Amino acid sequence: MIHLYGIDSCDTCRKARQWLATAGIDHSWTDLRRDGVDRTRLERWRAALGENALINRRSKTWRDFDADMRARAEADPVPVLLEHPTLIKRPILETATDTLAGFSAARYEAALAGAD
Repeated sequence: MIHLYGIDSCDTCRKARQWLATAGIDHSWTDLRRDGVDRTRLERWRAALGENALINRRSKTWRDFDADMRARAEADPVPVLLEHPTLIKRPILETATDTLAGFSAARYEAALAGAD
């Protein structure tokens, strides 16, 4: 099963969803702002992607953080991401074998080539 995590209003998430639909790839969707994410999944993403790949440092959420909150996020991102899921770099694509952060048609194509 292919699952995409993101935010409905995010342009990059819309592009990823449109790419999947155009490619005829069946997938499910979770809106992180509305539905949130659990600690277990965040820990799995951290293991697959690394801590630095999880935080969207270009987001409004990050820009609005003070120095103390940024330091907390840098030290251990999981508690901060649980509290502020809009800080997660998105979209997150999960397949049975891969986890990707962000959207690139070439990366999606390569990851999904064997996911049928």
